[in-house]
Amino acid sequence: MIQDPAFNYDIIKTMIFTPKEEHLISEGIYKTSIDGLFFVEKSFHEDERGFFSEIGRIPEIEAITGTPFVVKQINHARSNKNVVRGIHAEGWNKFIFVTQGKAFCALADLRPTSPTFKAIQTFVLGFGEGALSGSLYVPMGVGNSYAVLDGPMDYVYFVDRLYADRDTSGDAAISLFDPELAIDLPIGKEAMILSERDKNCITLKERFDSK
Repeated sequence: MIQDPAFNYDIIKTMIFTPKEEHLISEGIYKTSIDGLFFVEKSFHEDERGFFSEIGRIPEIEAITGTPFVVKQINHARSNKNVVRGIHAEGWNKFIFVTQGKAFCALADLRPTSPTFKAIQTFVLGFGEGALSGSLYVPMGVGNSYAVLDGPMDYVYFVDRLYADRDTSGDAAISLFDPELAIDLPIGKEAMILSERDKNCITLKERFDSK
């Protein structure tokens, strides 16, 4: 992993989500520091043939959220090592998981009416040392970003709106480098592979001051 010399990975490891008994709200489902964002443990059975994994059960998510989650679109993004994407929020709820590689994921609550507005929760998802075996249920208005630690990394997400039919008022692209959010990323800025969009995103303050 290429790191910024000023970045202390040992410090951020203490901030990365770890499932604990006090977080458990249903079998295999854990609350996080962001309201409505849940970590879902997956089962994992491996033998000489490979493995079988149960990613999650939608009715159990619906029972917790009180909201139907009817999958309308399934998206798959592949990213190479050192690619960084985000922070993006769209007008849909989503269920995400990593099927290959490893990613540092930072999620930000971008909902002004939320009790956890501006809160950050970080995870390491995927395969390999330090990665959690599980998925995330991400409610509408919570922005996600990720930095690829081991690639290629495959990121799959199920959403409850068609892209063309989503409520675009919920769309947001906020700078990964917003000082107010202060996300410590485990890849130095000079080594990041970023889109032009993500290089030039506005800050949270700029988004809401402009309204």
